[in-house]
Amino acid sequence: MKLFLNESVYLGVLLTIGSYGIGLWLKKKTGWAIFNPLLIGILLCMGTLFLTDIPYETYQQGSSMISYMLTPATICLAVPMYEQMQHLKRNPLAVSVGIISGVLSSMICILLMVTLMNMNHNDFVTLIPKSITTAIGIGVSEVLEGNVPVTIMAIVLTGITGNIIAEKFLKLIGITHPIARGVAIGTSSHVIGTSKAMEMGETEGAMSSLAIVTSGIVTVLLAPLFSMLY
Repeated sequence: MKLFLNESVYLGVLLTIGSYGIGLWLKKKTGWAIFNPLLIGILLCMGTLFLTDIPYETYQQGSSMISYMLTPATICLAVPMYEQMQHLKRNPLAVSVGIISGVLSSMICILLMVTLMNMNHNDFVTLIPKSITTAIGIGVSEVLEGNVPVTIMAIVLTGITGNIIAEKFLKLIGITHPIARGVAIGTSSHVIGTSKAMEMGETEGAMSSLAIVTSGIVTVLLAPLFSMLY
C-alpha cells in the first residue's frame, strides 16, 4: 500500500480535496468558526503524511496541479471587482483610504515585529505580503528574495485567523457599516477572510472581494519601497 501511495501521481490531489471536504463537513455540522475547512485540511494532510511516512515531495508532485490553478483563480478576482465597481465609485475616498491604510498598517506591524524580535532583512521581506492573496504574495516574496514557503504559511495563517475572529472582533470595536467591515476583512485576510465576509452579508462580501484585488496591487507597488526600511 505504501509503495502504491508513494508512486501515485494523484495522491496530492486526492488527499488535499478529501481533507478539505472533511473540513467543510465539520464546519457545516458544528457551525464553529474554529473548524475552518482550510485549517482542518492542513492538519489532516500533515497528519496523514506523518503517520504514513510519505515524503512531502511525493505529495507535492500531485498537489502541484492544484497550486497551478492559483494564478488563473487570482485573475478571476477581476470579475467581482468589476461587478462591484459601483461601490468604489460611490465611496472612492473612504474605500481607497481604508485599503491603503490597511496595507500600510500591516507592513508597519511587520516592521515593528522584526525590529523588536531582532529578525533579519530576509525575514522582513518574507512576511511583508502576509495579508494579500497567495498568488500575488508568492510573486512579491520572490521579487524581494524572501522565503516563499514561509510566506505561504504566513498568508494562510493570516487568512485563517481573519476568518475565525473577524466578525466578533469587528463587533467588539464597534464597526458596523457593511462597507467598512468588508474593506477591513478583505484588506487584512484576503480570500480566506472574504469567505467569512460573504457569510456576513452581500455588501461585506462584495467590498471584501474588491479589497483583495486592490490591496494586492497596492502591496505590489509599496513592498519594494518598504523593504528598504529594514
